[in-house]
Amino acid sequence: MNKKNGVLLASGGLDSTTMAFWLINQDIEFVPLFINYGQHCAETEYETLRKVLPSSYVDKIEVIDISSIYKHSKSKFISPANLWEEEIVADDLYIPYRNVLLLTIGATFAQTLGLSNLYSAFINSNHAKEIDCSNEFFEKMEGMLSDYGSVKINMPFRYYSKYEVAKIGIELGASIGNTFSCQASPIVPCGACPNCVDRLEALRRIEQDFN
Repeated sequence: MNKKNGVLLASGGLDSTTMAFWLINQDIEFVPLFINYGQHCAETEYETLRKVLPSSYVDKIEVIDISSIYKHSKSKFISPANLWEEEIVADDLYIPYRNVLLLTIGATFAQTLGLSNLYSAFINSNHAKEIDCSNEFFEKMEGMLSDYGSVKINMPFRYYSKYEVAKIGIELGASIGNTFSCQASPIVPCGACPNCVDRLEALRRIEQDFN
């Protein structure tokens, strides 16, 4: 078995969808792992994931449900706001230790499968203000898990922009236009949250490249 095979944190978003196609292009087999941590858009994310993953991987999706962990959270990423009446700012969408949670669960799950790699599509986002979205955090997290476990965290897109990842996705044939990654709305992308802004700007630049 390829020693690089592992688990991919997959959400149906542009970044993780592109990474699925990138892994295939690198001849790396992976298990797509969807984690429901109580995000209001979990159902939409999961259904989107099933549509945008390469068909040969759809039946391989594993789901872990820890939705009660943030049941007392006031974050609008957990309990959706009424966007017709409420004005939402980035701080309203904050979820404490979210990335710590995703990475540790993913690494633990990979180890139970006997796989030594966890793949995450976290990128260098201009809108990511949380401490566990920084490159410094990722480096420390990667070092800690490698020191105290057998799973290596791989984040090939860590220093890429959304635009750069989108370009890779198009080159590899990923259906990035059908991905979903809205933080504020559980069904229809709001177009204004940090995730939507990054995604729309990337797609706009891609369109300009073709014109």
